[in-house]
Amino acid sequence: MAKWGEGDPRWIVEERPDATNVNNWHWTEKNACQWSKDKLNALLVGMILENDVAKCEILKIENCEGEAVANNRKGKLIFFYEWDLTLSWKGKLIGGAKEIEGTINIPNLSEENSVAEIEINVLLKKPSNEAIIVKDFLYHQGRSKIRDQLEKYIKDLKEEFSKGMILPKRDIENSSKPKLLSKESLKNVNNSENGAKDDESKSKIDTTTVVIDVVFQCSGEDFYNALTTPELVSAFTQQSVTFQTIKGGKFQLFDGNITGEFIELCPGKKIVQNWRTKQWPDWLYSTVTVTINQEEDHTKVRVALVGVPKSDEAITRQNWERYYFTPIKRTFGYGMLL
Repeated sequence: MAKWGEGDPRWIVEERPDATNVNNWHWTEKNACQWSKDKLNALLVGMILENDVAKCEILKIENCEGEAVANNRKGKLIFFYEWDLTLSWKGKLIGGAKEIEGTINIPNLSEENSVAEIEINVLLKKPSNEAIIVKDFLYHQGRSKIRDQLEKYIKDLKEEFSKGMILPKRDIENSSKPKLLSKESLKNVNNSENGAKDDESKSKIDTTTVVIDVVFQCSGEDFYNALTTPELVSAFTQQSVTFQTIKGGKFQLFDGNITGEFIELCPGKKIVQNWRTKQWPDWLYSTVTVTINQEEDHTKVRVALVGVPKSDEAITRQNWERYYFTPIKRTFGYGMLL
């Protein structure tokens, strides 16, 4: 199993005034799924496609399956998107009275294809002579306008959605100018600046709450023990751990990439802890509440992480699935039916 947060240790705090993702070295990921769905809806729904032969309108997006994420690694933005879209449309011949309906399927909107290579299929609900003429218009002329909108989606994903993902470095020019101060003055200035920077850093980090619901095929007591018994935690993480399962007890997992402290322990019912990753600023902790509800033949678990940086929302959710839930199910058989 890969280690949580494993990566290059060069995290030089003075390179960033707010001590967040210094020098843009760490990999950050931002979920673009809902933004993409809203953007595609705004760009495509209501489109009017017409010439002197026919006029059509995109009514709605009937199906939108796929995902999109933006990643920042070493100051370089990397985008992954893959969508399968089905659009419904209606239209008619100019001067005609018969309304024609159909769908448009776009199965391969992804970074692997250029806009010109995106496949756009036009389908009819009820074929007829008039419908075939309208379909021919959409195929030969309407598709180019749809591709223009898809190109705008890609452009906005890379320019609009990704704003703020690459953080600025410190002002090298200003910081290089020396100032001569006495020792006492320097001490006072440093104390003042450090306090101001700490407050400014805290105010700049926008946080959110991540809620994850999972079902395990075990008793509530079994799941509680899996998260609080050092031997069991070591088994599913496949690493040695540091653990004090008492109120106020400290814990350390994944070679120190995850640390924290137990706030509340209710056997078989609930676990509350302060929790953080090594990549976060030293002062930043998330309050994690694990609520355990045992049903007749399974156990429902809700994990709520309060105070997670918004930039880490997606990766935090993914890492809990990858490093906690999936290994627990695999190691102890808690994903199998009883």
